[in-house]
Amino acid sequence: MGLRGRNNLTDETFFFITTTVVRFLPVFTNNNVCELLVKNIRYYQKKYCFKILGYVIMPSHFHWIIQNDPTMGTVSSIMRDIKKYTAWDVLDYLSKSEEYKRIFESEAENYSDQKRKLWMPRFDDNVIRTKKEFYGNLKYIHENPVKGGLVKKQEDYKYSSARNYLVNDHSVLFVDTNVVGY
Repeated sequence: MGLRGRNNLTDETFFFITTTVVRFLPVFTNNNVCELLVKNIRYYQKKYCFKILGYVIMPSHFHWIIQNDPTMGTVSSIMRDIKKYTAWDVLDYLSKSEEYKRIFESEAENYSDQKRKLWMPRFDDNVIRTKKEFYGNLKYIHENPVKGGLVKKQEDYKYSSARNYLVNDHSVLFVDTNVVGY
């Protein structure tokens, strides 16, 4: 699988990233499933020494802004491991449902190395080069649950860094709110 030019981004450290569940399935409406993703993010954050500057876990996808140290790991390695190990955990948890099990197996049919598939192939990433880009992406992340009709106020959504920035709640994931200033 190609890296779409990511090898050329060795000096870039700020990224806005999105990854999505197959068929846009709303698997992250379940808190237990969200916690499986959070657990894997925490683990790989320690392994790859990246900072989380913003995030939101939506029902069928998640967005985040990270600052990585390219000497510790690339965006591709971070996302590869988070997606892989979160998939194992989530698929094991959700495969108790025959409907989910059938969908995940069906999605893997075109992949000889997989029996089940949680995530769409690849992920989307944009390099953030300016404060304006950072704030635009952060605003988008924080407004996502409101626009999606999940909550009325940004800070009411449990799996969003809006809570970190607006009410100083780092209980789900620690977010470095001082990197760019808010």
